Amino acid sequence: MTSSPRIAAIDIGTNTVLLLVAERGPDGAPQAVEEHATITRLGQGVDRTRTLHQDAIARTTACLDAYGAIVKRLGVERIAVVGTSAMRDARGGEVIQEHIRKVFGVDLRVIGGDEEAELTFAGALVGLPSAEPGSEATNAPASKAAEPDGRREHGREVFVFDIGGGSTEVVRGTIEHPGAHAASGLDEGSTTADGAERHAGRGSVGYEKSFDVGSVRLTERHVRSDPPSRDELDTITRELRATFAELPPLTGDMPPIGIAGTMTTLAAVSMQMTTYDGTRVHGKRLPTSELRRVVEYLASLPLAARREVPGLEPKRADVIVAGGLVALALLEHWGAESVVISDRGVRWGLAVALCRSAATLSGEVSVPSQKTPKNALEI
Repeated sequence: MTSSPRIAAIDIGTNTVLLLVAERGPDGAPQAVEEHATITRLGQGVDRTRTLHQDAIARTTACLDAYGAIVKRLGVERIAVVGTSAMRDARGGEVIQEHIRKVFGVDLRVIGGDEEAELTFAGALVGLPSAEPGSEATNAPASKAAEPDGRREHGREVFVFDIGGGSTEVVRGTIEHPGAHAASGLDEGSTTADGAERHAGRGSVGYEKSFDVGSVRLTERHVRSDPPSRDELDTITRELRATFAELPPLTGDMPPIGIAGTMTTLAAVSMQMTTYDGTRVHGKRLPTSELRRVVEYLASLPLAARREVPGLEPKRADVIVAGGLVALALLEHWGAESVVISDRGVRWGLAVALCRSAATLSGEVSVPSQKTPKNALEI
């Protein structure tokens, strides 16, 4: 048994299923023991049929079986499992829900877009040096650097965006100054009806919105050519500009933070990684001009050649261009000169809540092989 109870957070997305096994660190924040990401493309065809494809269900349940073995091997005591866009949008999720009960002994929670956005914000900031209050401000347009009305007195404002397979979440929040909360480093924040924290690990959320545009959805909706034609790329860009037209402007002196597989992959391609290294990607600042170069390069390649590009997971090759266009549309809307990449997201936001819950258990243990593990978000 470890000195800190091990927790697991599983995020079932439209394109990828992610697992984080972590322990509560001395500062109260989660510290990773193991992480895994598996592309199962659960959202295959969902934009058209609004029903989960049987093949996609089979791929996802096989992934969950593998994760179940990992959770058991690592002695995990508390588990949270959430489903996002594909599970929200499509019929046929009952098979996955029942499979999760059988493998993990907890219920799957299908979370709404607003809660997904909040968890995104909470997770994105964990361990991100550029999000530390007092760290160097970078690459916001000069015209937007000065803050009126003393807004910075209570912290630094930042946008976080999460490009998924089926949806994109955008959150504006405030990163609190040191000492603003308890020594644990976690906000005391209020809770929603289902127990999810309203406040992020080191900040509070002021704006959140989920948009039904994602890498898989846009690819299935618009791309027919290989490589994508200029007309197809322009059509996607026009749709994205209209979608994001009403987003609030970028304020403050911090660049936006981009998370999830699209952004980490584009960073890895830019860095020409042959083996993905999250420690190098997490906190990486990518100029918008470099991001555009990478997206245009990938868009120029036929799919077979794209699959061979260093840093690009072959199973993501067919949707990476659409995902990159989402990022460019957001940065264009904000006039941002750069973006900071976070290797963390919803699963880390869940882990923050699980660590907070574990801190109140006074040594209670519920080992999966002996008892049904508890979903900390239901406590």
